[in-house]
Amino acid sequence: MFENFRVFETEFAGKKISFETGKMCCLANGSVLVRYGETTVLVNATASAKPRDGIDFLPLSVDFEEKLYSVGKIPGSFLKREGRPTDKAILCSRLVDRPIRPLFPKDMRNDVSVVMTVLSVDPDCLPEIAGMLGASFALSISDIPWNGPIAGINVGLVDGEIILCPNAEQRAKSDLNLTVAATEKKVCMIEAGANEVDDDTMLEAIMKGFEEAKKMVMFIKGVQAEIGKPKFEFPSQEVDPDLFAAIKEFAEDRVKEALDTNDKNVREARLAPIVADIHEKFDETHPEQIAMIDECIYKLQKYIVRRWLLDEQKRVDGRGMDEIRPLAAEVGLIPRVHGSGMFTRGQTQVLTIATLGTIREAQMLDGIDGETTKRYMHQYNFPSYSVGETRPSRGPGRREIGHGALAERALEPVIPSVEEFPYAIRMVSEVLSSNGSTSQGSICGSTLALMDAGVPIKAPVAGISCGLITEGDRWMTMVDIQGLEDFFGDMDFKVGGTHKGITAIQMDLKIDGLTPEIIKEAFAKTHKARDYILDEIMLKAIPEVRPELSKYAPKMLTMTIDPDKIREVIGSGGKVIQKICAECDVKIDIEDDGHVFVSAIDMDNARRAVTVIETIVNDPEVGAIYKGVVTRLMTFGAFVEIAPGKEGLVHISKLDSKRVEKVEDVVAVGDEILVMVSEIDQQGRINLSRKDAIAAMEARKHQ
Repeated sequence: MFENFRVFETEFAGKKISFETGKMCCLANGSVLVRYGETTVLVNATASAKPRDGIDFLPLSVDFEEKLYSVGKIPGSFLKREGRPTDKAILCSRLVDRPIRPLFPKDMRNDVSVVMTVLSVDPDCLPEIAGMLGASFALSISDIPWNGPIAGINVGLVDGEIILCPNAEQRAKSDLNLTVAATEKKVCMIEAGANEVDDDTMLEAIMKGFEEAKKMVMFIKGVQAEIGKPKFEFPSQEVDPDLFAAIKEFAEDRVKEALDTNDKNVREARLAPIVADIHEKFDETHPEQIAMIDECIYKLQKYIVRRWLLDEQKRVDGRGMDEIRPLAAEVGLIPRVHGSGMFTRGQTQVLTIATLGTIREAQMLDGIDGETTKRYMHQYNFPSYSVGETRPSRGPGRREIGHGALAERALEPVIPSVEEFPYAIRMVSEVLSSNGSTSQGSICGSTLALMDAGVPIKAPVAGISCGLITEGDRWMTMVDIQGLEDFFGDMDFKVGGTHKGITAIQMDLKIDGLTPEIIKEAFAKTHKARDYILDEIMLKAIPEVRPELSKYAPKMLTMTIDPDKIREVIGSGGKVIQKICAECDVKIDIEDDGHVFVSAIDMDNARRAVTVIETIVNDPEVGAIYKGVVTRLMTFGAFVEIAPGKEGLVHISKLDSKRVEKVEDVVAVGDEILVMVSEIDQQGRINLSRKDAIAAMEARKHQ
């Protein structure tokens, strides 16, 4: 029945991996079931038979579908089915999209879809790596035009040793989480989170990943030669060379003059009448190529910018190749929030707000990896006004989620542990103005906001991007690319880090890959640039972390209790803990291991709650003084609650220093009184004395 069923097996970084095709999803252009350890991912690549009309880009969609059955979970939603993609799924989709997209023909307009469905997950074998390899395999054996294959690999750094495809235990203690994708000859994608890893070690890790990935590329090439389908032909959308030449002759000098400014608004205002004049001249003579005219205008701008850079070492705004745009940093701009920082680089401006919360406010995650909560959160918003456009806000898209995750990854290594700083931390970066590298601006703005909020980060982090222009064997890099250089250039190499080392990398390419020399130069230039940003701009705005939290931020105290005592603190139906929270005006979080987090706006209230909890979980000591509440009156004395659920008797003879005829003459139910523990009998009953407490307090006054 399955006469075309084939299984191809190989080893990948010492682990067995197999690719099965011809049995499932036989109507897709290319399909493969990847088995990597016990991780199983089904990948399908499809393309439309005809191109889509009226577009000037490749309509490619890449989807990484997390199925909770892959890890034995039932979705927690009301419908009990998977909902919108998680942030992790979107990040995995982007991880695969970035290396495969540049290898499609630039002039193809057929819809292409790559879907990776995760069927089972082995924690030691990352499903996103299996998905990337499967996407490469499926596209390679399909009839979809694509200049692959590529291969991706995860690289770790454990105790100073570079590990290829680390297992779950190794990843948990790794100082590096690096994903490298490569073709046979070049590195085509880098994404990394790192614990201040130095440039040389990072480059070595990339190169080791590259060497292993090349082996997989050759394996897939061999399979492609054996069973791959002939690639289908498509109507080319390449620009008409005669039309381009005519438009170039008509408008080149005017476009050059329009582009030659550091102000995006001025540039767009200058270009508008030129574009109108071009259409006025050529629309009538080329009525069937009006869309092509816009493509020619784009190509002319690209030609001018690239010629300036390659031939004249001239940038659009007149900067040198290693010169950063004018910078500014400010903190404490917004009242009442817990921390704020604004970072400006040229016409790119990002405002980040820090909010501190209790541990219970950490984000709950319901995905296919082992992480269940996230204490440090970074979110990024890119409103239309930041680029001078008008469109309704529809919530974060893939780009916003990706940029937020990049900034989060850059700062996570310097965030203090929960033991050092028992808070949940939410950062929100609002892009106020965008002309390139807003993600790196959000890294800088977030560092400023964290320091302004009093979060004791281990070191300040800055981010900067490096661009690239290539032509044959010629290439050149430039630091701090603005929007036009990103738009018309070949690379956006984003690096975040401290003085000591790299904490995050994300590399976007429009070409087939980078050589080791280009990567090394990008590291050197971005390191020098971020040192300058840190020393000359950010640390002059705020030299060190604020010594105190904002008065509006919750104050937190932590303590550890015997886990067996947790039920006493919570009480039946939560009555005890609710009473403490209400009376002390605090929030209390208790973890299963006995860690207790008490938060309040007023630190005195937090200390009071801690004292109450200590009283509950620890046996009172003879001689200790408490403020208690009278709960019951008897003829022989009064019962006083010194902590929820913990009560003692004040005998009538111990109520006052003088003789007491009736208990009611001294106290009433609900009164708060000071009492001293005078005795704990063999049955654990507590005897209290108001008389001794008063005497002890008087004695203290006279000391």
